[in-house]
Amino acid sequence: METSLSQTNPTLPVLDLSRFAAGHPERATALDELRSVARSVGFFYLEGHGIPQDEIDGILSLSRRFFALPEDDKLAIEMRKSPHFRGYNRAGLEYTRGTQDWREQVDFGPERQSLEVTAQDAPWKRLVGPNQFPDALPELKPAVLGYIEAVTGLGIRLIEIFSEALGQKPDVFGPIYRDGPNQLLKIIRYPGRDKTESDQGVGAHKDGGFVTILLQDVVGGLQVDDGKGGWIDAPPKRGTFVINVGELLELASNGYLLANIHRVVTPPAGGDRLSVAFFLGANLASTIPVLDLPPELAAQVRGVTQDPQNPLFHEVGRNVLKSRLRSHPDVAAAHHADLLEQKAAVPA
Repeated sequence: METSLSQTNPTLPVLDLSRFAAGHPERATALDELRSVARSVGFFYLEGHGIPQDEIDGILSLSRRFFALPEDDKLAIEMRKSPHFRGYNRAGLEYTRGTQDWREQVDFGPERQSLEVTAQDAPWKRLVGPNQFPDALPELKPAVLGYIEAVTGLGIRLIEIFSEALGQKPDVFGPIYRDGPNQLLKIIRYPGRDKTESDQGVGAHKDGGFVTILLQDVVGGLQVDDGKGGWIDAPPKRGTFVINVGELLELASNGYLLANIHRVVTPPAGGDRLSVAFFLGANLASTIPVLDLPPELAAQVRGVTQDPQNPLFHEVGRNVLKSRLRSHPDVAAAHHADLLEQKAAVPA
């Protein structure tokens, strides 16, 4: 079992979820390993997660079928039509730190009714609403909603395990996700280098939720910051997910845990890369607490990463809206021009 980073050929550790079960003889060791990995590199492969391989293969197959649809069928659910940032984006229309990402994708979230939002309401309430699903592929809707339910359950289990690794009760974060966590599922296709204008599939960034659960197809490209000026490749491993710590856990642990920088490089010419990324966060109305860590852990806190280009807020909705407005300027301009004018949700 690979559980540490090699100095000569760094790879991500592999952790088995079954070792965290109550009564498992290796449970204490597994918690120590998780704490170490989440503090150092912030990424690992997860096996033993319990989601059936046929469900995983099914969502990948449907994802491939979606991207194979005629462009008009995909543009029928273009994200620009949704004030809630749901739907399809052509390659080059999403941005990371102001630079184009070369990937086409379709975004889904929890299926909810739109809220009546007034000028006096918190701007994040604009994010609440329904998804767009393609009429040309009706099988996608039940598969996506079922997959979101499955990975949400896995994500909550991971949050509970992280909480225990931090010396807390498993449900310490329950009050801020129990009444409707923020869920985002991205189905993503990275075209080959002959079809793009740069090798930036998605630029270097951190994820904003509690945890990310990433499903990769068969082509690599994910790279994780090694903290030494280089990158750790994270190629696909069948039967596993790549899990990473999000900024909410970094905030809650005052920097004891690391939400690490990562990127995806464009695949070689003549091919493409497919992935399904799920981001689990807290309720948009909630505020992230700072945990009271045990003394031996509190002595090792580093403080939250300070990045002038990406200020972090403990108010969850403010953080999420900031990210969506910046990443999708076309949607922001079409539906939220008043926020851009006020610069209320997009700090400099």
